[in-house]
Amino acid sequence: MKLTQLFNTKNATVAFLALLSISCTDLDEVILDEELGEAGANPAAALAAAYDRLGDRTFVDHGAVFALQEYTSDVALLPTRGSDWGDGGKWRSMHEFSWTSNNAIVTDNWNLLTNGITKSLTAIKSIDESDIPQKNLYLAEAKGLLAFYTFTTLDLYGQAPYRDPLNLNAPLEILQADTAIDNLILDVEALLPELAELGQQSTHVGRFTKEAAYGLLSNMYLNRAVFKDRYNPTSSFNFNEAAVSGSGSDMDRVIYYTSLLINSGKFNLESNYFKNFSLDNASSSEMIFAVVQKIDYIRNGDNDFAYVSMERNQRVSSANRGTNASCISPEFYASWNGNHDDPRFHRYVQYSDGTWFMNNATTTSVPATDIVPGSAGLPWFHFNYGIMAGPQYGPKLTSSGAFEMTEDNRIKVFPLVMEKSTTTPMDFTPELNFDNPTVAVFAQNQINRGARVFKYEFDPEEGNGSSNVDIPLFRLGGIYTMRAEAYFRKGDIGLALADVNALRTSRTREALFNNVPGTPIVSLDAETLYKELGFEMYWEMYRRPQMIRFGKYELPFSAKPVSQPYRRIFPIPQETMDVTKAFSQNFGYEL
Repeated sequence: MKLTQLFNTKNATVAFLALLSISCTDLDEVILDEELGEAGANPAAALAAAYDRLGDRTFVDHGAVFALQEYTSDVALLPTRGSDWGDGGKWRSMHEFSWTSNNAIVTDNWNLLTNGITKSLTAIKSIDESDIPQKNLYLAEAKGLLAFYTFTTLDLYGQAPYRDPLNLNAPLEILQADTAIDNLILDVEALLPELAELGQQSTHVGRFTKEAAYGLLSNMYLNRAVFKDRYNPTSSFNFNEAAVSGSGSDMDRVIYYTSLLINSGKFNLESNYFKNFSLDNASSSEMIFAVVQKIDYIRNGDNDFAYVSMERNQRVSSANRGTNASCISPEFYASWNGNHDDPRFHRYVQYSDGTWFMNNATTTSVPATDIVPGSAGLPWFHFNYGIMAGPQYGPKLTSSGAFEMTEDNRIKVFPLVMEKSTTTPMDFTPELNFDNPTVAVFAQNQINRGARVFKYEFDPEEGNGSSNVDIPLFRLGGIYTMRAEAYFRKGDIGLALADVNALRTSRTREALFNNVPGTPIVSLDAETLYKELGFEMYWEMYRRPQMIRFGKYELPFSAKPVSQPYRRIFPIPQETMDVTKAFSQNFGYEL
């Protein structure tokens, strides 16, 4: 079905019961029924609800889209760590490729994404029936969100539900990735005249603008060949198929849309790579489309992407800590060999008095001049950015629960131990060395293993789970990686190399290293390009599609066996299959 039907049908009522029944629990259905009633009278509220689904777990919680895109890749895994993170094996099943249609993570993500589709359709109906001054703009944004949720669902599950919200008698339809991708591209392209440019009509990076559409179109064209030939046994995808619109091939369209962003003059690569993931990243010059987060009384932002990798004894304040969950694979760590001076690998933090936190025995204290916002004067400790390996240092708590301080009121820095295995030094070993190489399980005295990712700044305000850090969905660095890959697949190696080197040399190291830029590389092949994509985009929910496009997804690595092409997508949850016969189970997952 062409989704453009949705965009051209007018003045009808909605029937959502079938769609709701396949995407929500009974409780969710009741809540959504209430929202639907309210949305009809308030188009802005309906659109806000569709946006809210982005930041209400879906793209900010490590167990949501992140788990499917990163924990199944060579970048990230969440092993069972002694007494923690067993949870019926759901976390390690992502890494061991043993998930089934009953897996809680698979089911939960399906519900989140299809609920995003539902909320977008609700907003479309509500806005279409209104006479608000912003009708055309709001309608285009709602349709853009529908495309974003639908594309993500098709990417992960190969299928997505759809029902025309403006047709009372419209049947439930099941979109299939291989055919729906073309219509989805056409639908987003048709929205461009009605979408606002970023910064115009009161828009910001948290709203779906023309620039967000360019990012989505780039991503859709880049992955179109995979959608059309998902089970290709040799990963020989036809990336240079004629584009569904415009001139040239899919890769030409990737280059066209990415170049609109790169050449627009609106965005610039940040010299400090980690500015894109810091507490002040709202001012990053790379942001195109993001989940805007803030700590407020409605729904606090989510700290998950920082929280899950920090150890429980790593504390940014005496009231906050990490949780010792996820790490990176030895294979991904090894891919950085020869690149540890790359500004994206690691960055030291300098305190206000000039002290550098070196994360070793040379730093014995740091000033306590930074105070946690909203607290009663709690001192704020800053860890370094990037990939952390080796012995770790930081503050300790006194028996009263405060940081240990020096006589001149500085925060003492100590070598740390694991909270739940206090005889185990906090030595993050890049090697995992599972006792059973096929099972991602650590004994209690092994819970220090795995290099960690401190890419996102941990927000110390208002508890472990809250954050003001925006989560980028499209940023300029990622746009460069898309264009570099498109050039490479067209055979324009020199242009691909130029884009890769733009990323490498635009980033600079800290003042400790005289702000030197990263070093360029002199040649580019497929393996090098694949590594460079990982250097730029790790921990940002892009790795699984990268692995599939480069034919890496089926390969074995630590505790991950050789897998079959059918695992390039996830099964439709069994609870959905039990409710409706409209879906057919994806190949390989049939009972």
